[in-house]
Amino acid sequence: MRVILSSLEEGAEAVRGLAVIVDVFRAFTCAALMLDMGVEEIILVESPEEAFQLKNKDPELLLVGEVQGQPIEGFDLPNSPYEILKKGPETLRGRKVVHRSSSGVQGALLAVERAESVLLASFLNAAATARFIACGNYPLVHIVAMGHQMKSPTPEDEWCARYLASLLEPSGERNRYDHWKAMREILASYEAQKFLRSERSYYPPEDAVISLQRDVVDVVMVARKEGGLALVRAERCGSS
Repeated sequence: MRVILSSLEEGAEAVRGLAVIVDVFRAFTCAALMLDMGVEEIILVESPEEAFQLKNKDPELLLVGEVQGQPIEGFDLPNSPYEILKKGPETLRGRKVVHRSSSGVQGALLAVERAESVLLASFLNAAATARFIACGNYPLVHIVAMGHQMKSPTPEDEWCARYLASLLEPSGERNRYDHWKAMREILASYEAQKFLRSERSYYPPEDAVISLQRDVVDVVMVARKEGGLALVRAERCGSS
């Protein structure tokens, strides 16, 4: 198995083989939580307008997302793991969700057009994702840290990508993962501090706390193009 680490929009556009798209703050933390709470499937969309069009056809859909970090008027939930956690499984079980975000979702939409297979990952489901990959015969695994708006690297995504690589290639020196160093860099970064300082209501500090929990969700998020839509469902090692 050959593991390639890359970043941002250009990384998502270059994927081949198996792609793993990483977004810790907050898209794929939200997605992992929703699937773990029993959401049936997640539809990834490029724009709020596309989400509203889908809901017009199926009013039972839940709309979740953000634009430039801010909640979208008319959506049911923001792109916030804390708000999702507060809703609980009783609200989410058996539902279908439409998800829009400015980085991870957009990267996944690029990847499903290019890679043979696409997984979505955050710290929450990193170990489950690595186990799933180990079950398959993948000669090439391309891990992409999506960063801020797909334009600038962020430490939480870069470190999560490195953690995944270290699980897949434990003897690889270049992929060595130091959890405490990762936490120091992440917590000191602007991306974490905008939550921890709690200066804006749509960046609750709880989101950072939830997003940095490691390996607590046994959900593998598989994205596929079906019927013109990019769909994400939960799978487990050995499932097809």
